[in-house]
Amino acid sequence: MAWPVLVGERMTLRPPTDGDAAALLGILTEPEVSRWWVGYTADRVRKEIIESGDALVMEIDGIPAGTIFLYPHDDAEYEHVIIHLFLGALWYRKRYGAEALAMAINHLVSEGHHRFTLDPNVNNAPAIRSYERLGFRRVGVLREYQLRSDGSWDDGLLMDLVTSDFAGELDWKRG
Repeated sequence: MAWPVLVGERMTLRPPTDGDAAALLGILTEPEVSRWWVGYTADRVRKEIIESGDALVMEIDGIPAGTIFLYPHDDAEYEHVIIHLFLGALWYRKRYGAEALAMAINHLVSEGHHRFTLDPNVNNAPAIRSYERLGFRRVGVLREYQLRSDGSWDDGLLMDLVTSDFAGELDWKRG
């Protein structure tokens, strides 16, 4: 799917370019980010972000600050969108991740989508709090869900949001 450029109050979500690869790899290797996003290499960034068609770069003040991944599942009986995102530590605690989520979800709702899921690491409390402020609800624990760099497994937390959880546009400033 070809994603449009989405312009928000403080950021732009746009399709990635080859020129984003080094900056995104730099973010993915930051200790605060690589704790949750394990094992990224230049090749993996190229395949999963630059070439996949599933990602939008979060651009803040002209700088790639992270990526939001959007995976629509269009089976009419089980239609939903799976979302993943990472943000560089420089932009933590400023609600940029929430803004990116709200922008993407508002766009997807305008395209007819109604249900969204996230699956953060169960130990990533700041991300989980941010998602809950947006209206995402805890659904359950995904046991032994994410393989860690040391070969152990961590659980994930399945969270979802449906359009009935908010009226009108999703507000990233909430909370």
